[in-house]
Amino acid sequence: MGGTWDPISLPVRPGLYINFVEAAAAQIKGGARGTVALPLFQYKNAAPKSFFTIEKVKEAVDLFGEEHIDPIRLVLLGGAKEVLVYTVPVPAEGKELSTADYTAIRDVYSTRQFNVFVYPSEVPAAEQKAAMAWCVDNREDEGKHFITVFGGTAEEDLDPAKGNARSVSVKDDYTVNLITGITVDGATYSSAKFAPYVAGLIAGTGINKSVTYTPVSANDVTKRLKNSEVNAALEKGSLVLVHDGEKVKVEQGLVTSGKKIRAMRARQAISTDIAKAAADSYIGKLDNNADGQAALISAVKAYLERLQLNNVLTDIAVTLDPDRKSERDEVYLLISFTEVDSMERIFLTVKV
Repeated sequence: MGGTWDPISLPVRPGLYINFVEAAAAQIKGGARGTVALPLFQYKNAAPKSFFTIEKVKEAVDLFGEEHIDPIRLVLLGGAKEVLVYTVPVPAEGKELSTADYTAIRDVYSTRQFNVFVYPSEVPAAEQKAAMAWCVDNREDEGKHFITVFGGTAEEDLDPAKGNARSVSVKDDYTVNLITGITVDGATYSSAKFAPYVAGLIAGTGINKSVTYTPVSANDVTKRLKNSEVNAALEKGSLVLVHDGEKVKVEQGLVTSGKKIRAMRARQAISTDIAKAAADSYIGKLDNNADGQAALISAVKAYLERLQLNNVLTDIAVTLDPDRKSERDEVYLLISFTEVDSMERIFLTVKV
């Protein structure tokens, strides 16, 4: 059990509860993962309402049919380690997925572990907002941390203002909104249909790396944006793909709140890793006295020091929270450090 905690109304159940407090130069960061959750709407051979973990394209072809595995192929091409596929029951002929169907998809994924969630193609705006709220609820109520990637229709991709409006509608530290469609080998993908590739790219990039300026497997974008349009999109927290004259690349790795994907994935990893370690080795097993508290502090510090060695963070400090007394079955830790960001803007002054 986990989630956030309120000092006015403390949780009752045993577990590790984490609050993130933003500081001017310090944020909580952590490790890297590579599992993308992707519900599949069209498939053959496989039974509905089933989960499959796919690491290779051939596995997907055998299970779901060559004509249905493009979203899975994109996730793996983006760099994810594996795809957690759920076969969605197919609606009756001529009918679309309903609100209840989407709710059921989110409910079954709530019981599974993954790092990035993405739909295989376009979903209604109402479901995008519902999926964003689900992502937030998992973080705040369940202690489950993952990024959700969104995209839009081909028509929306031609008007960056519409994509930016979508970024605002799903604004959160844990959501990414792609507003650019692409072309590859004669085929055109809307931003929603290419979102699985972005999900794979995020999941497959180490937390000590940024996706900014990462080349993308595409020939071109469906609409090349002007410099002013790119700037406007970044200000809205949109993920933009650009063609730089030679290749298609990610302009900047941002979540919709305007923060860095690298930073948010690090936050997710530290939350997940420390919570798991606490559940496995500390909760109910350590005495809440000076020795037990020292052992917990030492373990957390050692974990953060490993991240420091991998250029994720620096200036580590782990202590008992001086503002809250650790007693009975309650322990309050105060963790601080400075994040290591990527070099993304270089300014030159040339004297002649």
